[in-house]
Amino acid sequence: MKIESRHFVKKGVMRLSIACASFIMLGTSPVQAKGPVPSAVQTEVKKTSLTQERINAVLKEAYEKFKNDQGGKNADYIKALAEVDSKIFGITLVTPDGKVYEIGDTKAEVSIQSVSKVFTACKVLQEKGDKFLQEKIGVNATGLAFNSIIAIELHDGSASNPFVNAGAIQATSWVEAKDSKERWFKIKQNMNDFAGRKLPFKEDVYQSEVNDNKRNQAISKLLDAYGRMGSDPLEATTVYTKQCSVGISSHDLGVMAATLANHGINPKTGKRVLDREHVQKILAVMATAGLYDNAGDWLYLTGTPAKSGVGGGILAVVPGKMGIGVVSPPLDKYGNSVRGQKAAAYIIDKLGINPLAQ
Repeated sequence: MKIESRHFVKKGVMRLSIACASFIMLGTSPVQAKGPVPSAVQTEVKKTSLTQERINAVLKEAYEKFKNDQGGKNADYIKALAEVDSKIFGITLVTPDGKVYEIGDTKAEVSIQSVSKVFTACKVLQEKGDKFLQEKIGVNATGLAFNSIIAIELHDGSASNPFVNAGAIQATSWVEAKDSKERWFKIKQNMNDFAGRKLPFKEDVYQSEVNDNKRNQAISKLLDAYGRMGSDPLEATTVYTKQCSVGISSHDLGVMAATLANHGINPKTGKRVLDREHVQKILAVMATAGLYDNAGDWLYLTGTPAKSGVGGGILAVVPGKMGIGVVSPPLDKYGNSVRGQKAAAYIIDKLGINPLAQ
């Protein structure tokens, strides 16, 4: 299997090196060592060196190790998702300076589904600020299923966070627009800006979902009864269903993740998509609620903010170092890509880039 490494060329846009970005992120300065470096330290430095050769080697290892994993199955409660080729497996890594490393089916597209929640929440953060997101929608894990209705009642009408269905629909309703058409345009354009290209709309997925979203409609109506919605609840539910039907590849997810890793600037286009002060807020929610009911185990193992979707996509963000995008449709019991989780966790471990271990 051929591994592709490429670099986005940007004119007039200066980029910090990965090492420099890491120091800035941590708010520290490099210290000159005096005397010989102990062998244990030399070993650790070698392990965490992000050379192109090392990244390519680990990427290939991850692909070969998990490409034949038969765990999980496609989501079947949405007909269009059940029909997606379960053998699709693509991994893309993108660094803040625009280098791309990828292997497998990196152009194969699946529907973005719940990964879209990240970018609509980013739009709300950008327009209304972090205090609004925290107080109006919430930033706490629910401890219940992502499509839970009772969670709203248990939290006094709060959705709890923008990554469960209630919070995502609520976030959609608060995107500033004169009508649902403009709201959908802004949400879609925001995802385009994160990906650095015009993302496709998967009509078959939308049609599969739009006529079977009664539970989401009920959620939006309940939120509206509590005064939590920013626009008509049923219109917001329709727009939310549309955003979940956008097509993405592992390449797209890698770029979108790298935009967050690069403090809100797309490394492909050089465009600032999200203000730097909002990036840390969205990453915090991704860390605690990004992988449904398995978010705690994921954070425990990788220390890395991530978000998954039932279409089989997963993105992980290593601040200042790289974005990771994986697509593989078979899911575990929590709704997370089986191969996606394993591949991303393997890469994070072998490259020594767990943010909590730096």
